[in-house]
Amino acid sequence: MTDARRAELAEALAVVEARIAAACAAAGRARDTVRLLAVTKTFPALDAALLADLGVHDLAENKDQEASEKVDEVAKLRPDAALRWHMVGRLQRNKARSVARWADEIQSVDSARLVDALAKGVHAARDQGERERPLDVLLQVSLDGDPARGGCSLAEVNSLADHVARSGELRIRGLMAVAPLESDLDSAFGRLAQASVGLRDDFPDAGELSAGMSRDLEQAITHGSTCVRVGTALLGGRGLASP
Repeated sequence: MTDARRAELAEALAVVEARIAAACAAAGRARDTVRLLAVTKTFPALDAALLADLGVHDLAENKDQEASEKVDEVAKLRPDAALRWHMVGRLQRNKARSVARWADEIQSVDSARLVDALAKGVHAARDQGERERPLDVLLQVSLDGDPARGGCSLAEVNSLADHVARSGELRIRGLMAVAPLESDLDSAFGRLAQASVGLRDDFPDAGELSAGMSRDLEQAITHGSTCVRVGTALLGGRGLASP
């Protein structure tokens, strides 16, 4: 059954890669300017290990409890794999210490209070020898103003980035956004791209723009996305589980 699942993932990966390549070509961009982030939430550690075998080394999770267990399990399954784990879901401050242990990057930072909690968590993790480097973060921007979906306003981006820079334990790397459910995607991604340009004026190393998922990665790439977060198109519907 493992061979069958590997073949299934390989086929899906080829389709996703072809979509990304076509979108890059249409936008006049090189394929290597867009990173594929595989969202493995709700799927077992074996799927993550199989994706690593297929050359996918950026993996994302949505909840700390699931992620902390999965990261350890994948490390046992593939001890030599050079994986980077990303947190893309909304993060409660009381989970900051745990996430600081396993995450290479958090893409859902949207408040100064969360920045402070993460800085404390990273400091504690470094003291305990659980991590060696500062934590890379992206600021999640709200493109529709829906508080239930998380994200700071576009007007808050630069002040929040300043707060990250002053933390001493976090590194600002760019912006992330989830496309509005009912909106003109080109307009929404265009506003995000403008905010990214403005952020880079003050923080030249903050060039990452994480936008686009299974349904809208082409539009996001058109507007400069450097990281697409793909779950369903790669692993299947969330109700599925591999053997």
